[in-house]
Amino acid sequence: MELTQRQIDYCMECGVCTGSCPVSRVMPGFSPRQIIKRVLIEEDEDLLRGRDLWACLSCARCSVRCPAEIDFPEFARVCREKARKLGNLPQESHHGILQAVAAFQTFDIRQKRTEWAEGVGTFRDSGEYFYFVGCLPYFDVTFRYLGLSSIEVAHSTLTLLNRMGVEPVVSNEERCCGHDALWSGDEATFRELGRINLEVITASGAKTVIFSCPEGYFTFKHHYPEYFGDLPFEVLHMTEFLARELPGAGLSFRPSSNGAVTYQDPCRLGRMAGVYDPPRDLLRLIPEGRLVEMERSRENALCCGTSAWMECSSCSKAMQMERLSEALRTGAHTLITACPKCQIHLTCAQENTDLKMKVVDIYTFLLQQLDGKEGERA
Repeated sequence: MELTQRQIDYCMECGVCTGSCPVSRVMPGFSPRQIIKRVLIEEDEDLLRGRDLWACLSCARCSVRCPAEIDFPEFARVCREKARKLGNLPQESHHGILQAVAAFQTFDIRQKRTEWAEGVGTFRDSGEYFYFVGCLPYFDVTFRYLGLSSIEVAHSTLTLLNRMGVEPVVSNEERCCGHDALWSGDEATFRELGRINLEVITASGAKTVIFSCPEGYFTFKHHYPEYFGDLPFEVLHMTEFLARELPGAGLSFRPSSNGAVTYQDPCRLGRMAGVYDPPRDLLRLIPEGRLVEMERSRENALCCGTSAWMECSSCSKAMQMERLSEALRTGAHTLITACPKCQIHLTCAQENTDLKMKVVDIYTFLLQQLDGKEGERA
C-alpha cells in the first residue's frame, strides 16, 4: 500500500497509534509509528529481517484512532510479504499444524467437510444460500484438549438456519478462506485457496454466502474483491443475517436463566468490518437476558491476544488475562463471542489459572435459548 506525503508527515508528528496499541503496552519497544518510519523514511531493511512485523496483532486498534487515516494492519501485511521473500518467517503456533492444513487444501484432496452436518440438519449441494464453514472441522480436532468442540459452532449455525426455513449449501469442496496465509505474508497460498473457493461457490449457484467466522467474512468481503474482482454473490456474517431475518421468522426464545452475559467484539468483525450492533441486537432478543458491556467494547475492545496462529507468546497471555479479568469485573459469568478463535484463545488462556469465565459462541447460546426441541437438545 502507498501512503501520501501528508499521511507520512502527520504520522511522524503523532503517536496515537503507539498509545493505543495493546502490544506496545506489554512490549514497550514496539511502535507502529516507528515501523512506518523505518520502512518509508530510514529504509531500514533490518526491519524486514526482524521480529517487530510479526508482533503486530493486526487488531486495527491503532487504525480506528489514527488522525492520518493510515491502515497500519494493511501496511504491516504488505511488509510481511516482503519479509517472507527475504526468508523472515513468523513463529507458527501449535507446531504449524494449521498452516500445514491450509497449504494441503491448495491441492486436489478428498475431504469429509459435510460429515459433521449429517444427522444435525438439512443441507444441499446447490441453492440460494451457501454456508461457508471454514476451518471449524480442523479446529475441532486440533483443540479438543481444551474441552472445546469447535464444530458445535457449525452445528448451531446449521440448526438455526434450518429452524428459519433455510437449507444452505454445505460443500465438501470448500477450502480454508486463506485469511491466515494472507496475514502471514503467504500470498501464493491465499490466491490458490481463494481461486478454488470462488469456483466452488459459483458452481453452487449461491446468491448469498453466510459466514459464522469473522475472519472468513472479512476476507471475502474485503480481500477477495481486491484480489479477484467483484463477487457474484452477497457476503453476510451470520449475526447480520440473523439480526435481519430472525425477528420475522416466527421463532421465540425462552427466558434466560444464565444471569448477566458480556460480549467480546472480534477484531475482524468489529473494528475491521464495523459490525457491532447485530450481535448485541440478537442477545437482546432473549427475554430476561442482561447484556453488560466491558469497560472496553466496540471500537475500543481489546484483542484476544493473537492472530493467524502465529507469535503466541507471554505478550499474548498477558492480553488474554487482562481481557478475561475485565470480563469478570462486569459481574457476568459467561463471555459470548462471535469468533471461534476468540473462544479458543480465551479458553486456552484460563488453563492452569484460577479464572473461571465460560466462553460460549453466540450461535450455541442462541440455540440453547430457542423455544422448541432443537433448542432443548442444544
